[in-house]
Amino acid sequence: MPTKTNYTKLLQQVKKFVLSYYKTHSNATFTYHNINHTTDVVAAAKKIADHYQLDDRDYFAVLVAAWFHDIAYSSGFENHEEKGVIIAIDFLKGFELDEELIQHINDCILATKLPQNPNDILQSIICDADLFHLGTYDFRDKTNLLRKEFNALHGTAIGKEDWRKKTIMLMEEHEYHTDYCRLLLGDTKQKNLEELKNKLKSDESTGEETLHLAVPDDSKRIFKSDDKKQELSKGVETMFRLTSGNHQRLSNMADSKAHIMISVNAIIISLLLSLLLRNMSAHHNQIIPAIMLLTVNLVTIVFSILATRPNLSKGVFTKEDIEDRSVNLLFFGNFYNTDFDEYRQGMVTMVNDNEFLYGSLIRDVYAQGKVLGRKYHLLRTSYNVFMFGLVISVIAFVISSLVK
Repeated sequence: MPTKTNYTKLLQQVKKFVLSYYKTHSNATFTYHNINHTTDVVAAAKKIADHYQLDDRDYFAVLVAAWFHDIAYSSGFENHEEKGVIIAIDFLKGFELDEELIQHINDCILATKLPQNPNDILQSIICDADLFHLGTYDFRDKTNLLRKEFNALHGTAIGKEDWRKKTIMLMEEHEYHTDYCRLLLGDTKQKNLEELKNKLKSDESTGEETLHLAVPDDSKRIFKSDDKKQELSKGVETMFRLTSGNHQRLSNMADSKAHIMISVNAIIISLLLSLLLRNMSAHHNQIIPAIMLLTVNLVTIVFSILATRPNLSKGVFTKEDIEDRSVNLLFFGNFYNTDFDEYRQGMVTMVNDNEFLYGSLIRDVYAQGKVLGRKYHLLRTSYNVFMFGLVISVIAFVISSLVK
């Protein structure tokens, strides 16, 4: 019986080989087509392949193609895909893979050649992964690196205006081949294209050379432009989980303390009304202390209720909120009046965008902290009113008992 191929183990060997190859063929000229671009394409290919739930064999083919698709770029950018195929075949022949699988890998590598023309889902995935950045907020940084590399390789000094024209032409001719990328990246890609066109028009009329694409302020971004791996560690994810859990426990404690204050003061009010005020004529000298104590109890109850009273927003969000990454879809108050289809599309966008996802987690933790701060402030006021008011009321009762 033939043994089952361990594709996971083989992928680790492929990764090790490619990383070693780039290390030994390092060239500062290639500011874009380097190991960073390759790892970005691999990460994008994983994301797309996971969406389509490829089997182990097809998953292996796509990721191997992602690792090898630009490996020969440093030896000459012309026909580097064909050269990459040769390197891949030479490496993979020691794995005893069947010819059909190797052919799939070769076809995927060759499919990335511009203009792209994939023939099946595997080729479509690797093609979309290769140009994934066109529909992301990293577009500006990537295109600047590509321009710098182009000038170095061709010995030219192509200006920003001419480069924008070339980039606009590429983006207008390009279409994502998978439904997943069209849905996930289409809007941002269009925004990047429109910003390029607007800037080109502005430069032609003013001569300015500054590029402002649809990119958030770097100081507000979680993943900086020089980050190579946009994946947070399990430790950071654990931190989010523990922090949220701690906030929830503190919120439950605050609610419990508020309920205790409400119950205690309600009992005191009930006793005052039933025992003292009913015999007011016999205890007329204690009217003022009784009113003082009732006032303290009522104020304490009011602050305790305010501490537990929920606040709700309008419960809807807009498409612009999603594009600007300014809404927290993890809090029900932001979507309880929204249609499911709109919420689902928003969630799909969020879970496939690290910047959006972790930004929402940070916003959620911050919002929980703000709610906790309000709760404990009101609860502290409630306890202070009860403590000092009770002392003053008891003193007033003692004085009224002594003064007949």
